[in-house]
Amino acid sequence: MAEQDFFHSIAQAVIDGDTDAATESVHAALDAGIDPLLVLNQGLMSGADEVGKLFEQGEFFLPELMLAGRALKAAMEVVKPVLLEKYSGADSQVKGKVVSATVQTDIHDIGKNIVSSMLTAAGFEVTDMGVDVPIKSIIDKAEEVGAQVISLSALLTTSMPFMKDLIDLLEARGLRKKYIVLVGGASVTEAWAKGIGADGTARNAADAVKLARKLMNS
Repeated sequence: MAEQDFFHSIAQAVIDGDTDAATESVHAALDAGIDPLLVLNQGLMSGADEVGKLFEQGEFFLPELMLAGRALKAAMEVVKPVLLEKYSGADSQVKGKVVSATVQTDIHDIGKNIVSSMLTAAGFEVTDMGVDVPIKSIIDKAEEVGAQVISLSALLTTSMPFMKDLIDLLEARGLRKKYIVLVGGASVTEAWAKGIGADGTARNAADAVKLARKLMNS
């Protein structure tokens, strides 16, 4: 089977919300010697991106989103240890702590989970707070764990303003310069991220890791 066939099977399983097919397809790809990063980016992320588009277009609803998220989470558990083994070597280690969360009023975690896993694989210590997290709680947790990066996710356009509220609250508390704030989600653009005062956004999880490393080292 060609690599692209493996990627298609993985992506389709995520879109279908088929947990068994997703985990089996990932196992098959890894057993065939395909790089786990490619399995993540071209298989799982491709499927997750399509699910996000279908949701935004009104073709998928909460039940489909939840099934896709379940399939993705199960498949991530298969690929994550292989990613960690291959990509958390000395050359990939970054001594940085990240607090990750989907902002309040938003319960979508597909993209956040992928980014958190990729950051972990790259050597970051990630505290994932889950979904629908109040902005004050995110800042308090960042202070508690001594994080350098706050990574925010939102799929709903109605939830995105809370990202700006968090940055405004950091400013009000005199903490803005202390943190790198990254934002992401299907509707988040570079222009919007810049407009709210975030430090950046990325098109996918791999680019998010590159951006976090770059900003950490700047």
